[in-house]
Amino acid sequence: MIVSAYIGSGDVAAMMAGKDTKAYLSLMQRFVSNEIPVRNAKESPIDALRTGAILEDRFLLTLDDCYFSQYFVQSEKMDVFKATLDFAKLDGGEVVDFIELKTVGFNDYLTMIEPIRDDNAALVDFLKKKHKNYYYQIQEQLYCTKLERAHLCFLSVTSYDDEENYTRIIKPHEYTIVEVERDEAVIDAICERGIIFQRIKDNFKD
Repeated sequence: MIVSAYIGSGDVAAMMAGKDTKAYLSLMQRFVSNEIPVRNAKESPIDALRTGAILEDRFLLTLDDCYFSQYFVQSEKMDVFKATLDFAKLDGGEVVDFIELKTVGFNDYLTMIEPIRDDNAALVDFLKKKHKNYYYQIQEQLYCTKLERAHLCFLSVTSYDDEENYTRIIKPHEYTIVEVERDEAVIDAICERGIIFQRIKDNFKD
């Protein structure tokens, strides 16, 4: 079995790109490489990645004890799809909700998200138009969990200083929660594009 033969929620955007794009070809190479990438975002030299990882820990402190971070789920129907949920809400050992966290620069948050923070329909429309990759990601997660809806959180980044972020107290007005419903048309498109990857995985199963 090829241990790298999976499509994670972070891979969906590349999978949905054109088959002759660099992103798609890079995904295919990783998929058959038999090597699992090792990432430590908190040690990343890229400010946005490092800050996002640090603030995930801080955001968890705002949630109830029924939420668990970095929770793994896999589709029962197409096991090539798996997802790691930033924050999964469990009830009786079952995922009943989850939150996907996305950090946004303070100015972008203030100008693009803050004005519509109380209008969920406008937020979903913004998500589809401006962050289609995030929309693909959460739909794949909904597919894996079999849920009808879940949530995406836009969290404003007020600083890229690690010391500040490790001690930041996140307040309600600094983030916006978007409720995202299951989109069967998008899920069907994801599954259709994933067929070739499923066949490759099946071919190499023990």
